[in-house]
Amino acid sequence: MTESDHIPPRGEHAVVAWINDWGGVVVDALIAVGDFTLFVWQTLVWLSTRLPRRETLLPNFYQVGVLSLPVVALTGTFIGMVLAVQSHFQFSQIGLETRLGAVINMSLVRELGPVLAATMLAGRVGSAMAAELGTMRVTEQIDALESMGAHPLHYLVVPRFLACLFLIPTLTIMADFMGVVGAYFYSVFILGIDRHFYLYNSREFVGGFDLFVGVFKSLFFGAAIAMVSCYRGFHCLPGAEGVGRAATAAVVISFVLILMIDLFLGILLDNIYYAFWPAGARLF
Repeated sequence: MTESDHIPPRGEHAVVAWINDWGGVVVDALIAVGDFTLFVWQTLVWLSTRLPRRETLLPNFYQVGVLSLPVVALTGTFIGMVLAVQSHFQFSQIGLETRLGAVINMSLVRELGPVLAATMLAGRVGSAMAAELGTMRVTEQIDALESMGAHPLHYLVVPRFLACLFLIPTLTIMADFMGVVGAYFYSVFILGIDRHFYLYNSREFVGGFDLFVGVFKSLFFGAAIAMVSCYRGFHCLPGAEGVGRAATAAVVISFVLILMIDLFLGILLDNIYYAFWPAGARLF
């Protein structure tokens, strides 16, 4: 038997190499998911054990909440106007311009408001968290905290997690409010839609449960943004390039998770609603 008999055919070798490559990808993905799960679990354990000090919480609350309000409000206003422009073109073809208020406001409070606030938070705050923690990892500041007896998760991650979790509902309500105001202004004063019917349809078709759905979703969005951003920062690769990759990965993964969570929570909440209340009935 010659040495060439032990070499697999070219096609078989390619299949083996392809399986090996994809196997490595799957194994790396499973390891990353497990590592992230442990990271989340340890953060929740520290959260339930001891809350951070006020001096640590307030700067994070200010950074996440107060500084994010202007961009969320401005973006929400223009999103409402864009919805008015696009919806009016479609609804005018079938003579239902007065239903614009119901369609726009329902879309804002259930979907676009929370998703918009979450994407703005991920882009403005999530990337900053990942870059800041990544820089601390690269410059060994996190190791210095451990040497001084302070646990990095309790000191760095828990305050950011609480800030995102508690303040994203406020940002969502702000996005909803400014979107409704912007859509009303453009629809009534620019497009000339009757004010009475616009407000009447908004009141009849949009209820408190719709607002609750949007705010409830935002809690999960905020938790996902904080956990992903802090995890990417803590596991940053050395160097400036590693910090940049950590910030980029934090934003991209947060966006994907926001859309996935929005889909599954939307299906779940709709099924719960129609299971307990008949079609057409309003909860409140």
